[in-house]
Amino acid sequence: MAPQRPTAHRVRDIAEQSGLSEATIDRVLHGRAGASPRAVRAVEQAVLDLDRQQTQLRLAARTLLLDVVIQAPSRFSSAVRSALEDELPALRPAAVRARFHLRENADVGAAVELLDGLGRRGRVCHGVVLKAPDDPAVAAAVGRVTERGIPVVTLVTDVRDSARVAYVGLDNAAAGATAAYLVTQVLGERPGDVLLTLSRSSFFGERERADAFHAALARLSPERRVHTITDSDGLDATMSALVSDLLAAQPNLQAVYSIGGGNRAISDAFRAAGRRATVFVAHDLDEDNVELLRSGALTAVLHHDLHADMRNGVRQVMRAHRLLRGAPTSVAANVEVVTPHNIPPRIQAH
Repeated sequence: MAPQRPTAHRVRDIAEQSGLSEATIDRVLHGRAGASPRAVRAVEQAVLDLDRQQTQLRLAARTLLLDVVIQAPSRFSSAVRSALEDELPALRPAAVRARFHLRENADVGAAVELLDGLGRRGRVCHGVVLKAPDDPAVAAAVGRVTERGIPVVTLVTDVRDSARVAYVGLDNAAAGATAAYLVTQVLGERPGDVLLTLSRSSFFGERERADAFHAALARLSPERRVHTITDSDGLDATMSALVSDLLAAQPNLQAVYSIGGGNRAISDAFRAAGRRATVFVAHDLDEDNVELLRSGALTAVLHHDLHADMRNGVRQVMRAHRLLRGAPTSVAANVEVVTPHNIPPRIQAH
């Protein structure tokens, strides 16, 4: 095994960041035998994370180690990672270091196993930011984490009946109602049904959006039918065939409300069928959606500031540790309607 590149980080910090033992870190850093390829990759990722977060670590004596657990397509989890790392230098009064546990598909068992490992076997954890299915097993795992003195904050989708200390993210009910308003305003008197897509019905936030959309559409335009696709994980590969099949069976689809993503595949499926959605409303200003918005494929994106979510989430963890005044409090963000004409400057620059 070739020696690894030099690093200024302490072996202890790399061990905490990666979840590996200090002995394993030492073997990897010095290119000694006995370290698996998986351990090498974990050390490399830990060093990269520490490099990015180094500015923040120099600023305060107290360090909080935060585990960010996200089950979502990589376009969203990458945005979460970027938003948190952008915010790290300004966080006070403690420094925050983050470990990321990212999975593209919703998996209750994987979420439970990961949560049950936090704060055990000498692996320090001071707080968790969690996006996972709303499932009794996940709620029970959150309870076990909090019993170990680790506060859990849910992000963009809640885990009901759990011991989490706060929720941060979009006001999902307001977003769903806003989507129904946009659909009815754009379609006007024109007939047409609506395609509603979710990544997983097990995500409580997505169900909140869908329920509010149905309720508002029933008031505003009760004659329109809604055709729902779910459990695609919001991935283009799985969404494509599902939408293509529905378009072949339903010639009256004129509108799309995409709650869970896969919007490039949805747009491509309409184009392959020789059709175009009259109105297409989606969520989140990720790279794909910004491009689709600029091209005109998307009518509007329902946006909230992930940077603010991450700031608010970390603040609730600090409150739980009494580093800030006040008790942890849920913070629901207002929905912002973004069109090709008002893309935020931070996004425009990318």
